[in-house]
Amino acid sequence: MPSKTVTVGSAIGLHARPAAIIAEAVVNAGVPVTLSVDGGEPVDAGSALMIMTLGAGNGAQVTVTSDDAETLKKVAELIEQDLDA
Repeated sequence: MPSKTVTVGSAIGLHARPAAIIAEAVVNAGVPVTLSVDGGEPVDAGSALMIMTLGAGNGAQVTVTSDDAETLKKVAELIEQDLDA
């Protein structure tokens, strides 16, 4: 499966608000997407709760994986943004 590693841009990391925005985008896309941090198990990016379990703070490296290139790009871009602004 194609993947891309990006840096978390949200000032406080992937907490409730950014996680909800990312999960909503994944659910709306209707394709499987997983997120993982180095050495961690991949989690379902369609679940805000699962995204929060990553514990990814600002500046953390997160790998986005999906068979759908457009969705992979969109999720990667969301992670890189400061979704708290």
